[in-house]
Amino acid sequence: MKTFRNILFVLLVAIFIFATTGQARAATNIGLGAAAGYAVLAGSGITNTGPTTVAGDTGSSPTHTETGFGPGANAITFASGVNHNSADPNDATTQQAQVDLTTAYNNAAGQSSISDLSGQDLGGMTLTAGVYTFSSSAQLTGTLTLNGQGNADAVFIFQIGSTLTTASASSVLLTNSAQSCHVFWQIGSSATLGTTTSFIGNIMALTSITLNTGATVDGRVLARNGAVTLDTNTITASVCATTTSSSSSSSSSSSSTTYAERAAARAKKTATPTPAPALPETGVATQEKGNLWYIANLIGITVFLISAYFISKKQTT
Repeated sequence: MKTFRNILFVLLVAIFIFATTGQARAATNIGLGAAAGYAVLAGSGITNTGPTTVAGDTGSSPTHTETGFGPGANAITFASGVNHNSADPNDATTQQAQVDLTTAYNNAAGQSSISDLSGQDLGGMTLTAGVYTFSSSAQLTGTLTLNGQGNADAVFIFQIGSTLTTASASSVLLTNSAQSCHVFWQIGSSATLGTTTSFIGNIMALTSITLNTGATVDGRVLARNGAVTLDTNTITASVCATTTSSSSSSSSSSSSTTYAERAAARAKKTATPTPAPALPETGVATQEKGNLWYIANLIGITVFLISAYFISKKQTT
């Protein structure tokens, strides 16, 4: 009897560990602080070639070098937002944005991964909310689909050990209420987006970020230490259509009226979610399903052991 009680106790502890571990591994949203108002933030300068459109603020700290901001046809045009360094090279807001970017970067890097995608091309994958890891570089060739499964607060975090590179005309697609404001790319060195890439999410690179000709970003281009290089791009600082967490609220509160209008349009567009597409065989399952599978199996083993114990006891009597 004592041995049986010990076995039952161990099984119950295992069920608890699996359940709580699964909760801890769920991706949590990342507050960007002062960096939320920036569409482009650099550490060692911003260089632009060609007519680039930016919706959101720009700034660079601690190095304030900027080229291609105009006036002229081949310069940055602000759909909304301001260039913080134009009036004050030592702009305090940009300095604080870099501090908050470092905090956000470390937050993303510290979250527990649900799947290691090292060596796999993101193109052709459909992923649900979670934290995904690449031990070194990551490549996107084609289309990556992020499926929110009807949850507007679904968070997607990509932890990339070194570089992120996209091939020309690659894209990130959101389905079933997924929002660009909840997509984060934590990059251990630099990011390079190929020509005409349509990218989604907040790029947080330790070093530099390069957008080749015609690449677009619905999110943010945030480089901690290096430069940001632009060439005829469109960058729109994303805003959540619906927010429930305090970190999301802090991000949206720093946005302008133009951002609010875009958020309302996005909410209207995603009001009726489309049916969820089938996931490809990538070896990636949702965390919730994985937890339920473990718990169901442990409960089954527990019931089996209890039944076996009573059957054995009955036979001995």
